[in-house]
Amino acid sequence: MSQAPAASEANMEPGQAPGDVVQEQAAYRQSLSADLEHFLGVQREVLEDVSAESVPLLGAVHSLARGGKRLRALLNYWGWRGAGGDVLGAPAIRAGVALELFQSAALIHDDIIDRSDTRRGAPSVHRHFSNRHAEAEWFLDGQHFGSSAAILAGDLCLALSEEAFTSVGERAAYNTRARALFNRMRTEVMAGQYLDILEEVVGPGHEPEHAVVRARNILRYKSAKYSIEHPLAIGGALAGAGDELLSAYSEFSLPLGEAFQLRDDVLGVFGDPELTGKPAGDDLREGKRTVLIAYALSTGSESVRKEITAKLGRPDLDDDAVASLRAAIEESGALATTESLIAEHTEQAFTTLAALAVDEQTRSALESLAHAAVTRTA
Repeated sequence: MSQAPAASEANMEPGQAPGDVVQEQAAYRQSLSADLEHFLGVQREVLEDVSAESVPLLGAVHSLARGGKRLRALLNYWGWRGAGGDVLGAPAIRAGVALELFQSAALIHDDIIDRSDTRRGAPSVHRHFSNRHAEAEWFLDGQHFGSSAAILAGDLCLALSEEAFTSVGERAAYNTRARALFNRMRTEVMAGQYLDILEEVVGPGHEPEHAVVRARNILRYKSAKYSIEHPLAIGGALAGAGDELLSAYSEFSLPLGEAFQLRDDVLGVFGDPELTGKPAGDDLREGKRTVLIAYALSTGSESVRKEITAKLGRPDLDDDAVASLRAAIEESGALATTESLIAEHTEQAFTTLAALAVDEQTRSALESLAHAAVTRTA
């Protein structure tokens, strides 16, 4: 049985971590950033040896990797600490670097696939390179150059992620549990991403009665597992966690990961652009077949289904068309159903967390990260 929280902790707001957790996370972030800078500095020397003209590839990676909330790296760290790993242990820091680089690669490629022009309020990597082409007044197709350069930047990021994880050492060697999890994570993301683009091209009218099942499968493998479940498990495996603890980690983190992505789906349609850094209704223009959309198609009226089928995926949707689609989704009950599913997954995660066999500092940290994941507005 877990210990009761201290009086000072009992009075905290939900999701608010105690001071020692905040301090340790800040120290981890600082160590992670320093290790990332050193690692990328070495890679910069390699590119400079090739040609100074190739350095912008790494610059794009660097700009993306040094931003973000570090959710995956932090989950990896607390998975490590919960399994008995040392405070600010080097394996957890370098594994965090590997996860951040993998995340950056996924974002670069995802923005190309989705034709997204912005990322975190700034130009996406492919847009950055196409802008560079225009500013320099180079020849041939600037859009093609931008996409091609971004693909290469994403590939470089994947290669560097692998190099970083390998450099963890024996704990991440071939045939270890941590290596198997890291490898599986990458394969699942690629498969989930392919299923996602496949679902988009078959069209919103394809078997709407099965849309929710397909969308939830995509959500699980494209995002939930690699965003939440695998980082936590990799950290635990690096620290030598046994099957029982790793299984408990999954019982907590998988429903949390699904709630995390469902929240992302809601924000992609109903989020505030000032907070998300993306245009209002961007997911609708991109034609994303999310769980939210799947519920609207499977439970909405005939008029709702017709409107979604006609408008979803049209890049020229104006604000009025976006507002109309939002209203149709709400009318179908899909938004309310998705919010209920988020609440259900969140409750399951926190119930498991309460019984998780970890120290109270790790539990507090995971509770704070979990609240942030499901209540975020950006």
